[in-house]
Order: sequence, then structure tokens, then C-alpha cells
Amino acid sequence: MFSLRDTKLPGCFEVRPSIFDDQRGRFVKVFHQEEFMSLGLETNFKEEYYSHSQRGVIRGMHFQTPPSDHVKLVYCVQGEVQDVILDLRKGSPTYGQTDSITLSAEQGNYLYIPKGLAHGFCTTSTIATLVYKVSTVYDPQHDSGILWNSFGFAWPNLESVMSARDSSLIPLSSFDSPFVYG
Repeated sequence: MFSLRDTKLPGCFEVRPSIFDDQRGRFVKVFHQEEFMSLGLETNFKEEYYSHSQRGVIRGMHFQTPPSDHVKLVYCVQGEVQDVILDLRKGSPTYGQTDSITLSAEQGNYLYIPKGLAHGFCTTSTIATLVYKVSTVYDPQHDSGILWNSFGFAWPNLESVMSARDSSLIPLSSFDSPFVYG
């Protein structure tokens, strides 16, 4: 029902669901509790939301700190984004490193992001809608992020649009991570 592809960051996977296309359109199952359990993935999601962004919008790099840190599933139901993850787990063999994957409605793929990774994306299509499923509810006291251009990732060469909040996040070099690998 689902196939997993490792990313460069341990515990983070690109998920490829079964996709059924016919004359009516498309059907995609993005979550199945027993299948996720058999793959060793989180199954207890507490909140779900979506963002709708225009071309060039960068959102990120976001995460929640303990005890409100969470696992995320993110997938694109309209358009396409360049999705980026950053490892913030002390002791991780990939601490401070990134990986990136194109998520699109066309591909139907999505990303499983474990606790301790920052997440962000850049919209590369005219419009994109990204759905987020998270294992804890939003907690403003533990909501945090890393400045989008402070960790050496080469973002798509577009005219960037971002929030004042995202533009003022702290750089990775100033971040004292509360996350521990393993």
C-alpha cells in the first residue's frame, strides 16, 4: 500500500502511496493505521491543517520544541513545492545537514518527518496547497524555527515571498538544540 524511500536524514522518508487513476480522476490513500504501524511509523496524529501559497513563497524552517515536538506528514494536493528538511538532533550523523524533495499533486508523494527536524518549502508552481498532519497540537510556547538562509541550502532561484516572522528567525549557528538523536 505504501513504499518508503530513505532520505539523507535518518528516520525521514519519502512515502509513495498507491495511486488509482481512472476516467473519474484520482484516488490516493495517504494514511492507514495498521500499515503505518507495520512500517514503524507514527500513527497517532492530533491535528491537520493546510497552507495555500503562490509561486516563490518560502515557509520555514519550522518545528516545535519538546515537550510539544512532533512527527509530521506533509503532502501537496495542488501544485508543486521544493520541500526542505534540516536535522537539528544533537548526536545525529547528519546534524546540521539538509535534504530536499519535490512534492507534487502529480506525483502523489509525501514526506514523513520525525521529531527533531526543521521543515520548510518553496512553492515552485503557480499555486500550491500543502497538507500537514502532526502528532501534537500547535503550541505557541514551543513554536520555533531556523532562518531559511542560514544553513547553506540552495533554494530555487525565484523571487522569494515570506512572512516577517520567517525572515526574523534565528540562524542555525545561534540555535542551541533541545533535540537528541536516538
